[in-house]
Amino acid sequence: MVVTGSGGDVMVGVLTLVDVALVANLLLIIVFAGYENFVSKINTGDSEDRPDWMGHVSFSDLKIKVIGSIVAISGIELLKAFVDVDAYTNEQLAWKVGLHMAFVVSGVLFAIMDRLSSKNH
Repeated sequence: MVVTGSGGDVMVGVLTLVDVALVANLLLIIVFAGYENFVSKINTGDSEDRPDWMGHVSFSDLKIKVIGSIVAISGIELLKAFVDVDAYTNEQLAWKVGLHMAFVVSGVLFAIMDRLSSKNH
């Protein structure tokens, strides 16, 4: 990334770094929680390096974390588009907003379904 002195370029660069960090964290959570849920428990004993969420993230929690991360990543991409609004047409921005809203609505519906199913058990 080349910073040309413009505040918008710096903000887009920072948002890109945040986006990459969110994707990396999402991948780690999916790998470790998926392994613990579907393969075997990771035996680390009482190590202080063990993340608090390990062993406590069920499949349902993992589903909510994934959709929440997708919404956050989509929101950052949308914010990057709004910072550099001149580079996009109105149609492209409308598609980005529409996709983001679809992710948000899907996340809310997943959370509602999870809440309803947990009340039944």
